[in-house]
Amino acid sequence: MIKYPNGLPQTKPEKVAIKVKSTSSANRGMGLESRINLSNDFYVEHSVAVITKRPTPINIVKVDYTHGARITDAFFEKQSTTDYNGVYRGRYLDFEAKSSKLKTSFPLNNIYKHQIDHLLRVMHHGGIAFFIIEFTSKNEVYLLDASFIIDCYQKQERKSIPYVDIQKNGHRIIEAFLPPLDYLKVVDTVYFR
Repeated sequence: MIKYPNGLPQTKPEKVAIKVKSTSSANRGMGLESRINLSNDFYVEHSVAVITKRPTPINIVKVDYTHGARITDAFFEKQSTTDYNGVYRGRYLDFEAKSSKLKTSFPLNNIYKHQIDHLLRVMHHGGIAFFIIEFTSKNEVYLLDASFIIDCYQKQERKSIPYVDIQKNGHRIIEAFLPPLDYLKVVDTVYFR
């Protein structure tokens, strides 16, 4: 005999509310960032590099303590620079990770002027600066030197970078099990020849 919650057999199945995860542009790159974060954890655990996700600077205005500490109002303190920074083989690394659903190009409006300015300063001081760009529709990830992206951004000949130009000027990052996105293998071939 099956015991039901109210003790009686159910004649109609109950409606179940299903939450659908938002696919807004704010969440678009989380798959890429998750794989980068797992790769960075792997690099730290195996003493390969120390690369971390840079936190977004926020200023907390109001906290609700009735159900634990919960931030109810906050604002961005200042514009963040790039997503990741760290040290690898004695060199400073700084990079931005971007994801796009488009098949034929990468939109330049996904990149902000303050990120370009920051990466220019990093390169001026001898640091390694690059972008990791994912094409979700193609299941491909590329590492592109920041100078290429900055050049495209500053010229503004187009509103996007064609996929074929990214293939030609970028370096494909092959996905694996551990680390899931071994981008440092590409960094080795591009910056440590």
